Amino acid sequence: MGTTDAFRPDPGRARAAPYEAGGLLDVLSVAAVVLDQDGRIVLWSPQAEALFGWSAAEALGRYAAQLLVDERNRDEVLRLFAKVMGGGGTWAGVFPTRHRDGTIRLLEFRNMRLEDKDGRIYGLGIASDQEILRDVERDLALSLRLVAQSPIGLAVLDTELRYVMVNPALERIHGLPARAHTGRHVRDALPFMDDADADAMERAMRQVLKTGTPLVDQFTVGPTADPAAGERARLVSFYRLEDPAGRPLGLATSDVDVTDRHRTATEARRRLALIADASVLIGTTLDLDQTAHELAQVVVPDLADVAAVDVLDAVLHGSSAPPDDRAAVFRALAVAPADATGVTDAVRAADPPGEIAKYDADRLVARCVRTARPVRLPHVTPGDLPRIARDAAAAELLGRAGLHSYLAVPLIARGEVLGALDLKRTRNPEPFGEDDVVLAGELAARAAVCIDNARWYQRERATALTLQRDLLPQRPQNLVGLEVAYRYQPAGAAVQVGGDWFDVIPQGEDSSALVVGDVMGSGINAAAAMGQLRTAARTLSGLGLDPAQVLRHLDRTASGLDQTIATCLYAVYDPRLDRCCVANAGHLPPVLMRPGQRPALVDLPTGAPLGVGGVPFESVAVPLAPGDQLVLYTDGLVETRGEDIDSRLRVLTGLLDGPRLGLEATCDLLLGELREDNDQDDVALLIARVRAREE
Repeated sequence: MGTTDAFRPDPGRARAAPYEAGGLLDVLSVAAVVLDQDGRIVLWSPQAEALFGWSAAEALGRYAAQLLVDERNRDEVLRLFAKVMGGGGTWAGVFPTRHRDGTIRLLEFRNMRLEDKDGRIYGLGIASDQEILRDVERDLALSLRLVAQSPIGLAVLDTELRYVMVNPALERIHGLPARAHTGRHVRDALPFMDDADADAMERAMRQVLKTGTPLVDQFTVGPTADPAAGERARLVSFYRLEDPAGRPLGLATSDVDVTDRHRTATEARRRLALIADASVLIGTTLDLDQTAHELAQVVVPDLADVAAVDVLDAVLHGSSAPPDDRAAVFRALAVAPADATGVTDAVRAADPPGEIAKYDADRLVARCVRTARPVRLPHVTPGDLPRIARDAAAAELLGRAGLHSYLAVPLIARGEVLGALDLKRTRNPEPFGEDDVVLAGELAARAAVCIDNARWYQRERATALTLQRDLLPQRPQNLVGLEVAYRYQPAGAAVQVGGDWFDVIPQGEDSSALVVGDVMGSGINAAAAMGQLRTAARTLSGLGLDPAQVLRHLDRTASGLDQTIATCLYAVYDPRLDRCCVANAGHLPPVLMRPGQRPALVDLPTGAPLGVGGVPFESVAVPLAPGDQLVLYTDGLVETRGEDIDSRLRVLTGLLDGPRLGLEATCDLLLGELREDNDQDDVALLIARVRAREE
């Protein structure tokens, strides 16, 4: 522990100040007594009076041995006195003395011979109460030992803020020996500290030195003299040192290294932030690939340099994880690097998204999904690479990429292993630890539920879409007087399949029925209800009923389908009468296009949706001449959240008010323009054109 005299005055300056009691010598109450050659007291200090109880008037001129020493010890005292006065050296020790009140007290003595200019010999005795002296010695020894062995960095600075003492702990914290501190100011002793930080520290020190108010636990993060140690976090405190009279002697500093605690807290905050990000960023859609990509993006670069999400191919087809003796077949869903330019080989070693990859049972990722437990290799050796990679070429790529730590975590949702989150570190120098396993497991568990939801959604959506496509009509044959074109477009990936449908039904005596409908709701139930209503409509169409009568029957059918509500437009074209009879059940009106005229919405009674019950429907006759076109559609074609329906219907008629196109081209035009940013609902579109007589 390096020290200097903290309170030594500058030898070039004279300092004078009035004496104030309370110094260390006052605490020790050191008494001075001078004896002549014969042992008589010739000088007697005030401290001697306090220590022995005799005043100067009572003590001066008397033999010290008779006044202060018990008769039993007098011969020993006279022998020691004669030895000192005879030039036998000094004497120090503890000796019992007699107080004025008659009690015997143990005092600590230092005795030595003095000689004046005339050759006269005197004896000087310095004494202090042994108990007080031992207390001071014990306190001093304890203080020195505590300072030297304390894990807290401690320093003392003088009133000019120069280091006079630093303990070993502060040497370790600063990375500098004591000799590099002592006698120097902060900015000189700590060259690694930037000027702004040094200025701030010195201002704080001067404030404490001036006011005496301690400054406690000031958090700071900064470098040390050892660049390899990195930045250290510390709690720094400043205290003013005072003598017993309250005079400032300097400054004491304590420096607690809290780097580990700071790193732990920082890591905990980072992990909580990562989990919070995962809660927001993973599962934004019900698209399986997008959900996997979101998981991979969340974990890089905070947790891994390369992340891959792979789902068991068997799980996608409704099977469970492979048994112990079989390879695991994965479908790669997502790969995300922290830095695409820095981990090219590691990315190339991963399975490309969308492809199938087979991993033998001895591979670590296969073991992960087989046991449903994380697999961690903190330190990857060249011999481990074949157990990580899918083949020898991938193992070579991982070796070139510098893979040094590996972690695979199972994706488990509702008790079923879906796949694995595969994490690799190539640039991050830290190995995967137990905390990383816990964090990756938490992220994987959250993401697995989202992946499972997306998986079930896609399965249900595919089932509903297949059902709906199977229920939609094939191109009708033998239509008399009509040419038709149609489209069905399902909703986007984020929304389930709806219950939109259309139908073209040839009837007897050359007439044809045109139907467009929309079952409210989505999914398999809506598709099934749509199929039942479409079947009922085809059956009723064969009876040759008026459109209004058909809707009344469909209304009763919908009422019996577990609260099914649907809109429907039913029209019957009769080429012999050149007219079309139309009835509406809460559906959007069709658009009528006549040659030489602007397209217009057909004015129809709105009617109530099917399933409401008890509301009459009305048929309206619309004349149709050769070349006329009737455009029937569901609301998915025109409705958006940002515009009202009337505005969107005007957009529809505006698109149709252009150069006449073929029916197929018109279908493509409407879907392309109106569905560009609106795929939240499915749509059915049916366009019928009256043929010319010679066609």
